[in-house]
Amino acid sequence: MTGTDTPVWEAEYRTSGADETQALAERLGRVLRPGDLLLLTGELGAGKTTFTQGLGAGLGVRPGIISPTFVLVREHPNLGDGPDLIHVDAYRLGSEGEVDDIDLEASMDRSVTVVEWGRGLVEHLSDSRLEITLIRAVGGGPGTATGTGPRDTGTAPSMDFSTDFSAEDTDEERTIRLAGFGPRWQQAPDLA
Repeated sequence: MTGTDTPVWEAEYRTSGADETQALAERLGRVLRPGDLLLLTGELGAGKTTFTQGLGAGLGVRPGIISPTFVLVREHPNLGDGPDLIHVDAYRLGSEGEVDDIDLEASMDRSVTVVEWGRGLVEHLSDSRLEITLIRAVGGGPGTATGTGPRDTGTAPSMDFSTDFSAEDTDEERTIRLAGFGPRWQQAPDLA
């Protein structure tokens, strides 16, 4: 399978903190289905893991989503009959071959796969994907506007295991950009 470089649609949302970010993600989680591939991009502390926690709530997976920074992949089983959530941190992966080595394709047909730092590495896994870019109102630095992340900035991934909003910025505004690619995402989801 090959991805495309042109989004079918784009949408932008603003949230004023971790709770609103999770609520937006929870609404998105309710429309996801097995086989969906989501790429999360944003600087450190932008809210990628916080967003994934909201997705998990919307999907109905077991609570307790934390960053997979050290294990690369965490599987969160669904508590009902919906899809499981596969949460990947691709920060340490340098090529599509390394992505293939962790065998995400084995679980994609029964799961929703969310990949942090996955841009340029996982698009080949599906002919459709949803790219989500989280941008902090404060902070910034290299990688903020494009969401290219630590590969370009020289920074290390967050070591916070519960959320990537710090205690100081839980009420900070975030801009969340969604872009749909491929046949699965011909229409933007209604997240109202």
